[in-house]
Amino acid sequence: MTAMVQQPPRHQVSRAVEAMQSQLAGLTDVSLWSMSPEESAATLTAVTRLSAQLAELEMRVAEHAKTVGVGDSVGATSTTNFWAYATHQTRTSAHGKMRLAVVLAARPALRTAVAAGDVLVEQARVIVDAVEVLPAEHRDEAEAMLIKFAAEHDAQALKRLGRRILEFLDPEAAEAHEAKQLEDEERDAARSTKLTMTDDGHGKVHGRFTLPSAQAAMLKKALLAFAAPKHRAAVDGGLGERRPSAERMGQAFVELIERYPTKKLPKAGGVNATVVVTMDISTLMGGLKAASLDTGERITAGQARRLACEAGIIPAVLGGKSQVLDLGRKRRFHSESQRIAMAIEQGGCNAEGCDWPPGLCHGHHPIPWSEGGETNTDGMLLCPHHHARAHDPKFTMTKQAGGKVAFTRRT
Repeated sequence: MTAMVQQPPRHQVSRAVEAMQSQLAGLTDVSLWSMSPEESAATLTAVTRLSAQLAELEMRVAEHAKTVGVGDSVGATSTTNFWAYATHQTRTSAHGKMRLAVVLAARPALRTAVAAGDVLVEQARVIVDAVEVLPAEHRDEAEAMLIKFAAEHDAQALKRLGRRILEFLDPEAAEAHEAKQLEDEERDAARSTKLTMTDDGHGKVHGRFTLPSAQAAMLKKALLAFAAPKHRAAVDGGLGERRPSAERMGQAFVELIERYPTKKLPKAGGVNATVVVTMDISTLMGGLKAASLDTGERITAGQARRLACEAGIIPAVLGGKSQVLDLGRKRRFHSESQRIAMAIEQGGCNAEGCDWPPGLCHGHHPIPWSEGGETNTDGMLLCPHHHARAHDPKFTMTKQAGGKVAFTRRT
């Protein structure tokens, strides 16, 4: 006789999950047309609470799976990575849920509230973030208060309450704690500040930025001033929009850039952050020939004529009357007019292979000023690195056929 191998009884949670899957599968094709508005509202609320309960169960099982080493037998680097691979979710999502699962396992009161559907997952994350930065002696009491607040406040409001929760528990310590928290956040924000811009080659530039909250609020307020319905009505002649759209905010950003007074900007390479539009006199008078910016971009004749009327835009009209550019020995450093002319003619650093833009370059005298050289537009734009080499006796500067210069070390 062959001995029968008795399988261990299935866990209660496994059986319950299987039953829920079966019940939900039976609802896939059920029409909701006969559900009244009142019943729909009650059901929607119940489903939302149920989703929190299921999420808590998912995280509790995940935390247990990590404890018993699920994934080890197949060589997974971690239970979380196994979980992500087996369920086709991103590792970022899986690791985020696993981190919360581990915290909930150590905070039974919060876990119980999520399991009951009284606290949503996004609220639980906010509570965890708020509690974990508090002094240890106040964490449990703060957690209990925030769980109560969750019954009446969404995650965003709960986050604001969480930041001030210490004022309820220990007003004397709250001020010092908030000051330190803000200092840490501002320091981290300063380190994380960045801006990237990428030209797609089809007339558009795409960008992303990270700003400290205070400066972002300033930028938003400035943009809203341009995007406000009253301003748009004055500019466009229409009624404007009640709430500025993303497109309207983008147009406001363009208007801010065009109208910001360049006199308030710091100078780069002796010149304010000013765009120079180069065009033929025929373009200015109504022609169709495209114009160029000193940064290399090409724009339509219509936009060139419009920009020529704006503050902070210098129209460099070829064939028109120019400013005095020959200053001889009357001054040592190149004037702003000379710098603009050199930028148009030279386009940037003259060193072979260097791509530094004109605004970041120095004006180099071919004959040193100390040896009687004059400050005229025969000067040469060189970036700081190559300008230093031009004056370094260890290097020889040689002019190339195309007008660029090359540096070679003297032997």
